[in-house]
Amino acid sequence: MTETKLNARHGLGRGCVITRRACFSASHRYWLPELSADDNAARFGPCALAPGHGHNYELIVSMGGELDTDGMVLNLSEVKHAIRHEVTGQLDFRFLNEAWPEFDVSTPEGCLPTTESLIRVIWQRLSPHLPITALRLYEQPGLWADYLGHPMEAFLTIRSHFAAAHRLARPELSQEENEAIYGKCARPHGHGHNYLVDVTVRGAIDARSGMVCDLSALQRLVDDLVLEPFDHTFLNKDVPFFSECVPTAENIALHIADRLSAPIKAIGANLHKVRLQESPNNAAEVYAEVPQLEMTPAGLEAVAAG
Repeated sequence: MTETKLNARHGLGRGCVITRRACFSASHRYWLPELSADDNAARFGPCALAPGHGHNYELIVSMGGELDTDGMVLNLSEVKHAIRHEVTGQLDFRFLNEAWPEFDVSTPEGCLPTTESLIRVIWQRLSPHLPITALRLYEQPGLWADYLGHPMEAFLTIRSHFAAAHRLARPELSQEENEAIYGKCARPHGHGHNYLVDVTVRGAIDARSGMVCDLSALQRLVDDLVLEPFDHTFLNKDVPFFSECVPTAENIALHIADRLSAPIKAIGANLHKVRLQESPNNAAEVYAEVPQLEMTPAGLEAVAAG
C-alpha cells in the first residue's frame, strides 16, 4: 500500500476537535477590600463569608487541529500533562484567592476568582501549550461558564427546574386531527414533565468583581419570570400565553427567552440562549442572539476546508 493511501486511512490532515476532562477541588471567597463589610455582604451574599467556601470543579478543554500520521490531533498523554502542570496541579486543594497573582485583590489589577474569571485565566495559562478552541468550567452541576478566547468576555449558564403539565393540541382542530399531529400528547387531560431549563448569558467580565453579571440577580429573574409562573401548573390553562399557543418544548423555550431577554439586558448581560429539556430524550434550544456556543469554532473552518 502506498504511503498516500496509508496516510488517508489514518485521516492525515483532516480536521477534528477533541476534548479532555480534568477535575480539581478548590475554595474561594468573594471579598473586595475597597468595600465595607456590609457592602461586601450585600453584593456577594454568603459568598462573602470567611473563610470562604469550596467546589468540586470540572474543566472541559476543547482542542482542534489536523490529524497526524498516527490518527491523532494531539497525544493525550501530553495533553494530560499540560493540563495538570499548568492548571490542576496548581489549583487542586488550594484557596483560589491566593493561588494565582491574577486573583490578588490587594492590588488594583486583582480580580475575584469567580467561575468566569477563573476560566479566562485558565485559558491564558493553558493556550500557549495547547490549541484550545473552547473551555467550559463547571463550578457545580447547575452553574458553569464557557470561554472562547475573546478578551474579557465569557458565557455563564445557570440550570433550574420546574414541574408542569401540558397538552399539545391546536384549538381550531378536531381531536382526531390533533392526535394525527401530536399523537398521545394530544390526549384531553394532558401529561406532565420535570423540565430542566438552562439560561446562558453573555457579557464582559468585570475587571474587579470577575462577574459577567450579578448571579443572584440573574437567578431572581429566572425564579420570578419562569419558575414561579410555570411551576406546578397546567401550562395550557394557567399560563395565559399558552391558551392559544401550543406549549411544545420549542414554544416554551422561545417564550422563556422572550420573557428574559430585556430583564437580563437591564442587569448588564445579554441573553445568549435558552435550553429546555423536557425529558431525557427531548430538548429544545433557542438562541436570543447570533449563536456562538456549541457551534463549529471559527478557527476550525479553514481546517475543515483544507
